[in-house]
Amino acid sequence: MSSNNTQTSHPEDNQENKQKLHGLSEKIFLDRYAWKDEDSNHAKIGDIVLVLTKDDPRFPVKEVGQIVERQGQHVKVRTRSDVIIETDVEKLTLTIEKTPEEMWDRLARAMASVESTPEEQVLWEKKFRSVLDDWKLVPGGRIAAGAGASDELTLFNCYVIPSPQDSRGGIMKTLTEMTEIMARGGGVGINLSSLRPRRAMVKGVNGSSSGSVSWGGLFSYTTGLIEQGGSRRGALMLMMNDWHPDVLDFITVKQTMGQVTNANLSVCVSNAFMEAVKQDGDWELVFPDTRDPDYDIKWEGDLSRWKAEGHKVIPYRTVKAREIWHTIIESAWKSAEPGVVFMEYYNQMSNSWYFNPIICTNPCGEQGLPGWGVCNLSAINLSKFYDETNHDVAWDELAETTHISVRFLDNVIDATPYHFEENRLNQQRERRVGLGTMGLAELMIKLRIRYGSTESLDFLDKLYGFMAKEVYLASAEIAAEKGAFPAFEVEPYLQSGFMKQMTATYPEVGEAIRENGVRNVTLITQAPTGSTGTMVGTSTGIEPYFAFKYFRQSRLGYDEQFVPIAQDWLEQHPGEPLPDYYVTAMDLSAKNHIRVQARIQKWVDSSISKTANCPADFTVEDTAELYELAFHLGCKGVTIYRDGSRDVQVLSTSKKEDASEKENGNTEVRAGLPATAEQVTEVVVDTQYKRRPQVLRGATYKINTPFGMAYITINDLDGTPGEIFLNVGKAGSDVFAMAEALGRVCSLFLRYGDHGHKVELLIKHLKGIGGSGAIGFGANRVESIADAVAKALESHVQMDEDNGENDAEGEEQKACVQSIDLCPSCGSASLINVEGCKTCSSCGYSKCN
Repeated sequence: MSSNNTQTSHPEDNQENKQKLHGLSEKIFLDRYAWKDEDSNHAKIGDIVLVLTKDDPRFPVKEVGQIVERQGQHVKVRTRSDVIIETDVEKLTLTIEKTPEEMWDRLARAMASVESTPEEQVLWEKKFRSVLDDWKLVPGGRIAAGAGASDELTLFNCYVIPSPQDSRGGIMKTLTEMTEIMARGGGVGINLSSLRPRRAMVKGVNGSSSGSVSWGGLFSYTTGLIEQGGSRRGALMLMMNDWHPDVLDFITVKQTMGQVTNANLSVCVSNAFMEAVKQDGDWELVFPDTRDPDYDIKWEGDLSRWKAEGHKVIPYRTVKAREIWHTIIESAWKSAEPGVVFMEYYNQMSNSWYFNPIICTNPCGEQGLPGWGVCNLSAINLSKFYDETNHDVAWDELAETTHISVRFLDNVIDATPYHFEENRLNQQRERRVGLGTMGLAELMIKLRIRYGSTESLDFLDKLYGFMAKEVYLASAEIAAEKGAFPAFEVEPYLQSGFMKQMTATYPEVGEAIRENGVRNVTLITQAPTGSTGTMVGTSTGIEPYFAFKYFRQSRLGYDEQFVPIAQDWLEQHPGEPLPDYYVTAMDLSAKNHIRVQARIQKWVDSSISKTANCPADFTVEDTAELYELAFHLGCKGVTIYRDGSRDVQVLSTSKKEDASEKENGNTEVRAGLPATAEQVTEVVVDTQYKRRPQVLRGATYKINTPFGMAYITINDLDGTPGEIFLNVGKAGSDVFAMAEALGRVCSLFLRYGDHGHKVELLIKHLKGIGGSGAIGFGANRVESIADAVAKALESHVQMDEDNGENDAEGEEQKACVQSIDLCPSCGSASLINVEGCKTCSSCGYSKCN
């Protein structure tokens, strides 16, 4: 995203300079995707290396540099920021590959190696290399890192494993499978609906079950252990079907601190449930009769199949469908979870509906999979397919790249090692691939089409329909040569919801499949491409740019940075604002996000990773309307992120706290979280400490900060500030915790001892404290949350009449500011929500990778 990440290629550039990487792009390439030299003793003067600058087992920090001196095991490395670091060779990461061209050569050779003859291998190596060149095809991270580099590294990013068998042994088996996959860097999806509900009787032990949600907590806890012990964090998706008796507990589980902290959550919703919501009907929560003699053998979590085979179900209770729906909506509004997957509709549209139903998605939600299904992903970089001469898409080149890319991904299935026989059997049976896109927003800017507009929807329909047609024609061509996927049956296949839609618009696809079959059960997945997109230097996935300008801190201070395509325009049009077709994620309404997702979903046979960004004042009712719009427009799932979303509750005290205050003289309960015993802070009575009366009056100041909008409440005690509350960041985030701590310490300082000049001292020491970013200009520039507190105190003391003007400034900036958190890897204030994943725009860290 940074203007110094990757050099734009031009025909006149020589090959050596054409793909030179800079900044974060170079670091991501060397750290994640370049082929590594496992023996750091090979390091020599002149080598470009990654040097470990923060030796943290969870989140190590590395910098790119060049070895300038070596004596034995001791080396000196000059970093890209011109700092000399003295260290040992064991703290260096050496790469065999230094340039993207070397990586492309390796990948083309590895994927062509599975072709049947030497002649075919030479032919396809050349073709694969042609689409990899200049980042036209960007392979998924596992493919880029592993293909041709190791016989041990899987080329699949994520997995869905079968729902656990409802027994202690079955749960432990699933836990083992999950652990083994995560230990190899794979993300895992698990549907918990096969597990009996809380308080259900357990035959043989004369007791009751702790419930499916508690076992989800076990999977979540184990994921956290893997995060601590490995170089990559575990990624987990937990799902539950709408009929399960524990579904309300599942929806609200994250409101209980510490129960499920290392998993994404989604509810699988049926068409019947959505109709019950619409009609305000009853909804029955049920579970199979565990006393059924076939229960231990046949129950796998598929309720429809269980009932179709004549087995009994036990009704647990009946609730209003809208009660469940409102609980989902309210929770999503508060904290962006759970997401919703319209699972029945998903299976109606799925090409594998007749032999291998979808049961869960991967952790990012874009790939619905059957048990033992895998993600096999790559992305076409649409920004490379702009025809400047005709001011149009380079349609012919895009079609050719699409055809070659399908074969590239199909070959991955035969080139990858399989660590689990079940994965091999399933993938060889259905040959599932997921070709997606990145660079959509950049392409649309080049075409001067405003993302989210009516014009853009028509364009997206044309673009993604064209790509879907070419993908399926390519798969049919491969089937004619190599054979269809083994589970292919022409009539059931063409009766899927997706294929009916496809062949109605493009009958030539149906004709090709009837004649040749099709090589792959599904072919299209719109995945998040956070790391690879940042490395390439274009917009990620199908998302708009998050922002066109931002601030980056370096040893020279704060520098304003621009996305390259925005920077180029501003340089060519000095003094003019960006045109309206330069649109960011927060410029769009949430409904426009959903309309874009739905229009692309029409041409995606799997699913999409897409976040509907909403403003901070988005209501629960707005959220419900958005979720229902997504269902009616044909989305397979929906996730929102409300700017600054967090649990907000009115400050209150319980009887226990009132009693405590009487006994101890003082009790404070902080706003923003429900009061619990642990959150009540008892302060020893001190004659110098000014006790808080029952009622205080003050003012709340709305100030934009680098972490998002802050609401700073200053209450007066005896005519001078005596209490400060900070409302900024999402509950559970590092920013929220640090803001909470700052408010407490400031309040303590203001209420203790002589108050003669305390406010002035506090302003003096907080004002100007800088972090890793800033917002605003001139007198309105805010360096950090601490700086915002100082400015709020100044306004409060001076009774500034111009606050309205400052608020207007904040509103103007709000369009491109979203709540930001601290990156756990590099520590900068750069962690933002992109495509459903917390991603660092400074170092490239992503919770989804």
